[in-house]
Amino acid sequence: MKHVFFLFVGLFLTSNLIAQTIYKELNSERLGETRQIKIQLPRNYDTSSKKYPVIYVFDADYLFEPVAGNVDYYAYWEDIPEAIVIGINQYGLRENDCYYSEQNSLPIESGAAFFEFISMELVPFIDKTFRTENFKVAVGHGKTANFINYYLLKGVPLFQSYIVLSPELAPDMANYLTEVFPKLEQKTFYYLASATNDASNIHEQTEALSKALKPIENNNVLKTFERFDGPSHYTLPTHAIPKALESIFLVFQPISKKEYKETILKLEGNPVDYLTEKYQMIDELFGIKKPILINDFKAIEAAIKKKENWEYFEDLGKLARKEYPDTLLGNYYLGRFYEETGEPKKAMKTYQSAYVLSEIAGITKDHVLELSEQIKADFGY
Repeated sequence: MKHVFFLFVGLFLTSNLIAQTIYKELNSERLGETRQIKIQLPRNYDTSSKKYPVIYVFDADYLFEPVAGNVDYYAYWEDIPEAIVIGINQYGLRENDCYYSEQNSLPIESGAAFFEFISMELVPFIDKTFRTENFKVAVGHGKTANFINYYLLKGVPLFQSYIVLSPELAPDMANYLTEVFPKLEQKTFYYLASATNDASNIHEQTEALSKALKPIENNNVLKTFERFDGPSHYTLPTHAIPKALESIFLVFQPISKKEYKETILKLEGNPVDYLTEKYQMIDELFGIKKPILINDFKAIEAAIKKKENWEYFEDLGKLARKEYPDTLLGNYYLGRFYEETGEPKKAMKTYQSAYVLSEIAGITKDHVLELSEQIKADFGY
């Protein structure tokens, strides 16, 4: 009996450590029917007060699990923010949902009703029911990859990011997109993928769209196109979804070796400004006030040391005090600033005052005390 009890407790605790999937039926006036919706909530959603970006997955009868699994995995490692994933089941309904006019390629009849169902019923329902941020992603494949583009043609696009996988493009869609891309005023991410073993007409249309969009310059639009050698139309999503998430949430990720070498070390100005701007962008794009990672502090520290720009330690120290006020990180950087810029007495006192603070990032109380004692010995204080 005791073993059964512990097994029950273990299963209960485990259930709180994995993403939660909810199945709902949403009555739609626009569609005149009930539509099945899948919802994956982030781990520990119930014990948090945070708001989350939302990822809307079309073709959810087969596309939801690959997207939801990747979102949960990447969020676990903090490479992307935790997000709510919404899946719209379209089994047997895809043709009607994506129906458009042969005259102008725009949604009509059942297609127009489905368009309004998403924008006027589903999204408001999700925003009302769950704690959501404004940042919304749409994911589509084939026919639905074409369909999600229609939301870009509105005055203010419904989604801020689009994952467009091997789209079966409507005849006029490429022209519509080349017209609207230069005019977009909100920050928009657009990820387009094709596969070499896709149906020839789909592959050719996707390649042509990529070429048409490539020369368009608009600082509000971040475009990514990837061609996968080998996958078919049906296996492309499993290859492209991880890449798409990495691309869209690139700024959210910790500073990588590539970012350090190719960007930070080549900066002419203050690398601390780069760090603060990175996190301001995360807040502006995703509505997430993410604490600056210790890893990112260490990357800026390494750049300052390598380029011997010791004066930047002052700004780094002030920022560290703000982010981690109860630790000795800020005092350590300020001590380095005073020591390297010719004020050893201030450095010694700054190291000494850090001794009462908490250790962090491998910087110990013993280490700052040794630095203080070394200055004292060198200068006879």
